[in-house]
Amino acid sequence: MRNWPSGTLLETRYYHWFVPIDPSASIAPTARVHPDAVIGEGTRVDEFCVIEQEVVIGANCVLEPYVYVKRWTSMGDRNQISSGTVLGTDPLDKNFTGDRSYLRIGNGNRIREHFTISRATRAEGETVIGNDNYVMTSGHIAHDCRIGNNTVICSCVLVAGYVEVQDQAFISGPLGIHQFSKIGRLAMIGGMTRVNQDAPPFFTYAGSPMRPKGVNLVGLRRAGFGAEEIRGIKRAYVLLYRSGLKLEEALKRICIEVPSESTRELVAFIRSSKRGICRE
Repeated sequence: MRNWPSGTLLETRYYHWFVPIDPSASIAPTARVHPDAVIGEGTRVDEFCVIEQEVVIGANCVLEPYVYVKRWTSMGDRNQISSGTVLGTDPLDKNFTGDRSYLRIGNGNRIREHFTISRATRAEGETVIGNDNYVMTSGHIAHDCRIGNNTVICSCVLVAGYVEVQDQAFISGPLGIHQFSKIGRLAMIGGMTRVNQDAPPFFTYAGSPMRPKGVNLVGLRRAGFGAEEIRGIKRAYVLLYRSGLKLEEALKRICIEVPSESTRELVAFIRSSKRGICRE
């Protein structure tokens, strides 16, 4: 990936540094690419795509037919964007005034058919999608969201504004996530769940409203967690959800009985929660 100035993927004042369309890029005859857009080496833009001005697309990306990339969107390298996807849409917010804001997408993401992702509501704000995420079909990620790395977002998932999804989370579909909610690292959300509170890391959740269902054993093992660390997370789950303890007492017991990097992450997540976590 290019070393973009100031650690960002898109800064319009730096456009003159780059050749707008790399000679090795492939642009279909029916695609419409604005002269101010930047297209990286080896990238393929298929038939009937539209790429507006002040867009940056990195190297070796694939945009299938009918992809629409709107102004002030940037993406890194090796992204595959399927047909009918729209990136950088104006936010679905009645208070939006049309000011410049951004959608930033990292590297190695797969975004499947008919998905939409909005730029931020506030002037100079940003919606951020990290690296190596797999986003399935016919859903929406709203303005000002933060999606981490290596997440899976299944078909027909609707992510409201200002939601944070941390690394390696798995969100089944269909479902909706309430604005300002936070999904922890390696959390797994079951299909048809109504996500209206924060979901702490490492556990599974389901139901309407959302309820904790257990430890995400499959996800933890795939992520390389050892047996002892998983036992500590299981004990933390029991203290948090099955002991009958009040929340602060449960957190103190977790810190004392099963201290580890993972349980400290769990406790820090819960203590920083603004919407509260589901406990029933």
